[in-house]
Parts: sequence; C-alpha cells; structure tokens
Amino acid sequence: MTSNTTAPAGGGSQRTAPGPARVRRLARRGGGVPVVLLVPALLGLAFLVLPLIGLLVKAPWSSMPSELDGGTVWPALRLSLETATAATAVSLLLGVPLAWLLARTEFPGRRFLRTLVTLPLVMPPVVGGVALLLVFGRNGLVGEWLNSAFGITLPFTTAGVVVAEAFVAMPFLVLSVEGALRGSDSRYEEAAATLGASRFTAFRRVTLPLVAPGIGAGAVLAWARALGEFGATITFAGDFPGTTQTMPLAVYLALENDPDAAIALSVVLLIVSVLVLAGLRGRWTGGAA
Repeated sequence: MTSNTTAPAGGGSQRTAPGPARVRRLARRGGGVPVVLLVPALLGLAFLVLPLIGLLVKAPWSSMPSELDGGTVWPALRLSLETATAATAVSLLLGVPLAWLLARTEFPGRRFLRTLVTLPLVMPPVVGGVALLLVFGRNGLVGEWLNSAFGITLPFTTAGVVVAEAFVAMPFLVLSVEGALRGSDSRYEEAAATLGASRFTAFRRVTLPLVAPGIGAGAVLAWARALGEFGATITFAGDFPGTTQTMPLAVYLALENDPDAAIALSVVLLIVSVLVLAGLRGRWTGGAA
C-alpha cells in the first residue's frame, strides 16, 4: 500500500504535490469569478449581444413576408449565395497551396509573405476595392491586358463580385489551413516519401486527409466572410440589381428608403450567419462539440 507522504532528509513527513486532476478539481472549487473580471466580461457580452437582440426585437415580424417579397430581395440573396460559393471555390483552389507553402517550406521573406497574406484582414475593405480597381480595372496593371488580349472586363460585373469577395475571404482559409498543417505530424509525409511517393502524391494522399477539418473550417469561414462582404464589392463591382447587388448592398440601399425592409434583410443574413456557425459544430471554433 503506497503512502501519500514522503520522508524528507531531516526527518518527519512531507506531502507530495497533488496530481493534475486534483489541481483542476481544486481550481474549480477555489471560489467564484473575481468581480474585477466578471463586470467587464458581462459588459463585453452585453455589448456584443444587445445589438443582435435589438435587431430581433425591432424586426417587423408581422409584415416580414411582404418586406421580403420585393423584386430585389431574392435575386440579391441568390446572387450572394452564388458569388460567396464561387469565391470560396477560388479561395480553396489558390489558398490551400499557399497555406502549404507557408507551413511546410522555408524560404527568405516567408514572414513578410505571411504579413501580406493577412493584410486584407485588417485593411479597410474599401481600400481593397480601390486596389482591385487599380489592378483589374480596364486601365489597371492586369485588367488592361485582360481586356485587350481576351476581352475580359471584371469591374462592375458578377465576376468582379467574386474577385472582391475572394480577396477579403481567402486569408481566413489560408490561416485556418496553415494552422492545421503546423499542428499535423509531418512524419506521415516523410514516411510516404520514403516509400517512393512524390511530394505532390504525399500532399494529395496524406496531407489533405490529415488537415481536412481545418480546410473545412476555413472554407466555412471564408464563405461566411464572402457572404457579408460590402466595401470591396461596392467599390470594385458597383451596385447593379441582378448583376452585382448582393444582400449587404441591398440592406444598405433599403436602409435609405425603407428601414423595415433593411431590418428584414438583416434578419435573413443573421439567420444565415447563425446557421454557418452551427455548421462549424463548436470544435472548429474552439468550443465544446
């Protein structure tokens, strides 16, 4: 039978330190939350939640069907869903290899490249729209060549909406996939290489299945970000019903003329956002499943 005490050199007995499980139990029983933390935490919660509650309380529920029955609502919603999905596909096609490059290779300037990749997260979306115009506009660095060589014009078109949404949404995917790649065990890829698999085969057959949850989480976040994009879209693609007017643009336009319709459209976008977060199943957002 073992003892919970150890004998020190000077005689007597000394208790050993409690194990990790006991430490966690003691921490949970160690008193309530300090007031100095509880009060700002509750204020922060109220700051984030009260606007959503206000939106639901002020929503014209009785007239909601008629508010959503306008001629631009459903085309805007359909266009938003289509362009957000297309922008997510572009982000997957380009962002997953970029995330692999940042996570699995060493080269000079990698930190600077990561900074450039994350820049659209902090840059004002309107500035991103202006930058897209300067590059893909008819007289832009690339747009002039696209127009003269292929007759492709991106600004103020549906394709321009996809470009603007992909520009602001792709960093979410890249960061999510890069984090998943850094957290995965690279020894599986090394084992595949020792068995004769090429670098691309190891990536396709080993790496992608390992980081599939990270790719899925990044794709959902990118899709949600693309769905709510406003600044870059209106700057680069304009606001043309049926062509470039997405739901956020429809909300902005309705707010000037029909506030009830703007609230109704906002409720629709809120419901879609909640469904997206529910689709993340908690484990991808860091919470319990």
